[in-house]
Amino acid sequence: MRMTETFIKPMHREGIPFVAIFAAVTLVLFLIWEPLGWIGVGLTVWCYYFFRDPKRAVPENKGLMVSPADGVVSMIVPAVPPVELGLGPEPLTRVSVFMSVFNCHVNRTPISGKVTAVAYRPGKFLNASLDKASEDNERNALAIELEDGRRIAVVQIAGLVARRIVCWTRPGTALRTGERFGLIRFGSRLDVYLPEGVEPQVAVGQTAVAGETVIAVIGADAPARHARIE
Repeated sequence: MRMTETFIKPMHREGIPFVAIFAAVTLVLFLIWEPLGWIGVGLTVWCYYFFRDPKRAVPENKGLMVSPADGVVSMIVPAVPPVELGLGPEPLTRVSVFMSVFNCHVNRTPISGKVTAVAYRPGKFLNASLDKASEDNERNALAIELEDGRRIAVVQIAGLVARRIVCWTRPGTALRTGERFGLIRFGSRLDVYLPEGVEPQVAVGQTAVAGETVIAVIGADAPARHARIE
């Protein structure tokens, strides 16, 4: 890897209009007062960095479920999947990954399968780190059917700053593990509902990398992972 590739990442096309607006405002700020212009330069660079879309080394071993987002595993709790997906009333293990405004916000498919449902629901914009954000906040939920017929749920949840959920996949689409399926602008959360009997392989407080960090193993008798903070 070249040195430039370490610091300069490709930007997702969704960020182009935002970076253009930031750049235009920066030019105006330079005309008003030069120090303000340099502040604008910093914000423009941040906006570009927010929409970065780096390549990831996605594991291809069968049964591995990866994190759908960059961020910190904020919660692992039993919860009922979004009713609009029709996955039933029984609680499943929910792994939540919280994304700050400094994380990459491109979302990736946890595991290969066929999208059977995509359901958007408007809502509030509470802090995405709160448990009730799963129920109250604006969200976009996907149900993915695995090769063995089981289904998982992946839910994009808007946060305190986020005001736009983007999802470019549709029902009937076949997705591969780690494939990009959407993004959320400016801070948010991703929830993954594991199939019944599948234990998480991450711990609360762990940093997750979208498309790379294994959060669960399907089809293997793997115990839940425990960790300590040092």
